[in-house]
Amino acid sequence: MEKMPETSRACEGSPSGQLLLGIRQFNREEWFECHETLEALWLKERGDVRNFYQGIIQIAIALHHWRNGNLGGSLSLLAGGRGYLLRVPEVCLWVDVAGLIAQADRVISALERLGKEKMGELDPVLIPRLKTVEVTE
Repeated sequence: MEKMPETSRACEGSPSGQLLLGIRQFNREEWFECHETLEALWLKERGDVRNFYQGIIQIAIALHHWRNGNLGGSLSLLAGGRGYLLRVPEVCLWVDVAGLIAQADRVISALERLGKEKMGELDPVLIPRLKTVEVTE
């Protein structure tokens, strides 16, 4: 399936101030706030960038559900967010998408192993962080 040129160019662009704010919120574990920030961007997009935002939003809300003790919601949204991110390049708007997918996979495995009763014991090292990467032309 061939991608439309404008969506490829969009992922290769630089992050907006709003995306950078969303990254800071995500990394400060302000997942609901991150969702709100990125949703405003997601509504205006299409193609790869829309999938990129949707994936991060779903992972952010999954972590919000985890913190609130909702294992089923957390696992469902982690899987959904991962699915959206698999549709975009490994780096989108300078964000390490491949790394985020790998982090989501580790959280899914750990939460499945811990189960509902022990989900609060998730190793803090496994909590995903959004990372930017150096982009060279």
